[in-house]
Amino acid sequence: MKTSRSKWLYDGLAAFSVALVLLPQSLAYAELAGMPAYHGFYAAALPPLFAAFFASSPYLQTGPTALTSLLAFAALANLATPGSTEFVALAALLAIIVGAIRIIVGLMGAGSISYMMSQPVVRGFTGGAAVLILFSQLPKVFGVQTDGSTLGAGFAAVQDPATWNLEAVALAAATVFVMLAGKHLSKFFPGVLVAVVGGTLFATWSGYEGAMVGEVPAVVLPPFSLDLPWSRVPQLLVSGLVLAVVGFAEVASVSQTYAERTRTPWDPNREFISQGVANLTAGVAGGFPVGGSFSRSALAYEAGAKSRRAGALTGAVVFLCVPFAGLLSHLPMAVLGGIVLGAVVKLLDPRPLLALFSQSRLQATVAYVTFGATLVLAPHVEWAVLLGVGVALFVHIWREQWFEVDVRQVPGALVLTPEGVLWFGTAPLVGRALAKALASADPKTTTVIIDLSHLGRIDLSGALALAEIVTRGREAKLEVRFADVPEHSGRILRRVCQDVPWDPDPPDLSGVAEESAESE
Repeated sequence: MKTSRSKWLYDGLAAFSVALVLLPQSLAYAELAGMPAYHGFYAAALPPLFAAFFASSPYLQTGPTALTSLLAFAALANLATPGSTEFVALAALLAIIVGAIRIIVGLMGAGSISYMMSQPVVRGFTGGAAVLILFSQLPKVFGVQTDGSTLGAGFAAVQDPATWNLEAVALAAATVFVMLAGKHLSKFFPGVLVAVVGGTLFATWSGYEGAMVGEVPAVVLPPFSLDLPWSRVPQLLVSGLVLAVVGFAEVASVSQTYAERTRTPWDPNREFISQGVANLTAGVAGGFPVGGSFSRSALAYEAGAKSRRAGALTGAVVFLCVPFAGLLSHLPMAVLGGIVLGAVVKLLDPRPLLALFSQSRLQATVAYVTFGATLVLAPHVEWAVLLGVGVALFVHIWREQWFEVDVRQVPGALVLTPEGVLWFGTAPLVGRALAKALASADPKTTTVIIDLSHLGRIDLSGALALAEIVTRGREAKLEVRFADVPEHSGRILRRVCQDVPWDPDPPDLSGVAEESAESE
C-alpha cells in the first residue's frame, strides 16, 4: 500500500509540474496552429487523459506541440481564415482524421511505419519547420499586424522598425530569457508560467496597448461537438496522413529514449493507438491535432513520474483550469510568441544538419532538399515531407544500383564474385558479366563458381537470375556451383535453386586448378 501511495504521489507531482508548463504552452501552440488561443486548453485537457489509458510509455506527455501545430496550420491555411469559425471546425476535423489514421495503423500492427522517415528527412524538415515557426512568431514579437505567408509575414514584420511596439519586443525577450535562464536554475523552474503571470500583471497594471489574448468564453466544459464539415474530409486526407506519420516521429523518439534509459520496453502499435485516441478526443472537444512533447516528457521523467497515470493526471489538472481561462484575457500575444520561440530555439541549431555533409554527402543532400522544400513550399509543408521521403527513397534505390561482379579466370574455371545487393534492378548484371567473361575465357573452362560471400541481400528476382545462369550453363555443358552462401541468401536459394550444389566455404581454387591439371 505504501508503495502504491508513493507512486501516486510521484505521478501527481510530475503531473502538476508538467501542467504548469502545458497550460501556457497550449495557448501559444493554439496561436501557432491558427486557432483562438483558448482552444489550446481544449487540446491539452482531455487528450492526455484518454491517451494515458492506451499508452505504453509511462513518461510520454501528450498535448499540443510546435510541430503538430505548424503542420495543422499548413494544412488549413488556404482552406479557411485562421481563427475563424470555419477554421476551428476544420482543425477539429483534421484532428479526428489524424486520430482515425493512427488508430488504424496501431490496430493493424503497422507501428513500424514510424521508421519510414529517415533521419536526414527528419533533420531537414525539423530545421525548416523551426525557421518557419520563428518567422511566424515575429509579428507577435514585434507587435505588428502583417498579412501573407509564414515567411512573408515574418519578413514584413522586421522591415519597418518604426512600426515595432517596443513593449511587445521587451515582453517577448523577457519571456525567452526567463525560459532559458530558469532551466539553469532548476529543471523544475516554471519559466513559462512565470512569464505568463508576469506578462499578464504587467499588461493589466501598465495599460499595455499591444495585442492580447482577448475575451475568453466562460465555459466549464470543452464545447463537445460532431457538427463538423464532413464533406471536406477528402481535402484533408493527405495532410492528415502526413501529420499522422510525421507527428509520430516525436512520439517514437520520446518513447524510445526513455525505454532505453529505464530499460523498459515500449510498443509503437500501442502508442499509435494512444495518440489516435488523443486526437479523436481533441477533435470532439473543439481542439486541434496533438502529439507527444519531448520537453514535457523530459520534465515528467525528471519529476519522478512512475506510470502512465502521470499523463492522465496532467490532463485532469488542465481540465480543472478550463473554467478559469478568462483570467488570461489580458495576456499579451508577445508573451505567447516568446513562449514558442523559447520552445523551438534548440531546433534552430544548424550543427546536426551541417554534420551530415561530412558523414554522407548523399544523405546530406536529402536533408538539404527537405529543408529547402519546407521553406519554399510553406505553408504546404506536408508536400515538403513527401518530397523528402521521395528523394530519400530515390537515393536508396540509386545506391542499391551499385553492383560489381569480379571475374577471375583459373585453370578450368571461372570464379564470379558479385558485390552489392542482388535484386531485380541489378539481377541482369550477373548474367551479362558471365556472358562477357565466357567470351574471352579459356576454351577449356568447364566450371563456373559463383562466390556469394560479398552479397548483402538476394531477393526473388536475384535468385531467379542465378537459376537462369545455372540453366544456361548446363546447356553450354558447364558445371555451375555456388560457394560461401550467406545464411540469409541460402534460405531463398534453397527454394529457387534446389538442385544446385554449393559449399558453405569460399571456393577452393587450388582444388579446381589441380583437377584441371590432372585432366590435362
